[in-house]
Amino acid sequence: MTTAFIFPGQGSQTIGMGLELANRFSIARHVFQEVDDALSFKLSDLMFSGDMAELTQTQNAQPAIMAVSMAVVRVLEQEMGKPLHKMVSCVAGHSLGEYSALCAAGVLNISDTAKLLRVRGLAMQDAALKNPGAMAAILGLNIKDVSKIVIEASQENDKCVIANDNCPGQIVISGHTSSVDRAIALATASGARKAVKLPVSGPFHSPLMKEAEEKMKTVLHEITFAKPTVPVVANITAEFEQNPEQIKELLVLQITGSVRWTESVQYMVSKGICDFVECGNGKVLSGLVKRINPDTRSISIGTPETVTQGLAFFQ
Repeated sequence: MTTAFIFPGQGSQTIGMGLELANRFSIARHVFQEVDDALSFKLSDLMFSGDMAELTQTQNAQPAIMAVSMAVVRVLEQEMGKPLHKMVSCVAGHSLGEYSALCAAGVLNISDTAKLLRVRGLAMQDAALKNPGAMAAILGLNIKDVSKIVIEASQENDKCVIANDNCPGQIVISGHTSSVDRAIALATASGARKAVKLPVSGPFHSPLMKEAEEKMKTVLHEITFAKPTVPVVANITAEFEQNPEQIKELLVLQITGSVRWTESVQYMVSKGICDFVECGNGKVLSGLVKRINPDTRSISIGTPETVTQGLAFFQ
């Protein structure tokens, strides 16, 4: 098999996400109900017809994005008549999408994944309130240039780091606001096409998330992880991981560490993957994949219409 399932992260949420899937497929409704039951509130109502500002709150957005991703996986398994491990060689996810990938690969069940993401979202938001900062997108510079810039922009107690290496020429930095401001100025002076702060609620994937990392370490160690049915590409290592305890440790480190998405896609391609199926709301990851390697095929599946396209993709 030459196919990978990939799973989106925060920012892909929209009101109405998953609604068409729920209307069309009973198995999708079951996924949304399972998430609602796990969280003891109707997250699905918020997703289908709620307030965007409330949905965007990180403790809501994270389990909601996972719910749509898992609904897509369950629908594809049903329509294809085979489990995930008979369809793909590996899975990967961007930031919170790594939890969706682990759930799809059988490491976690849907209920535990929803609960973990709710805690993760709350822990990240609490850490952001205690340790405020900023994030910025740097467009048009390579990873080496941005790596030098964040070092130059950082001071002893005022630092920024690379948060996401999304694709060549699209890198996100995170950290103390003043150091991010300095990095924006340096990037602009270095010829960046664009360097702009992002409208996010905290300095995610930076050392300022240390309190959230400690919280997730405690919570994750209370959950039993199974061995994945297919290898999972971890954000932190950008390599296949299959040991449950190692996967758990990497999820802890992911809170303050960098999402190495460019390297993750390149690694999958080096292992023979040429087809990427983005499972969930939006089309961000499939677009990044094509920019990382134009020779790959990619498709985004998040509605009944795209499910039909996806089935053809597998032929």
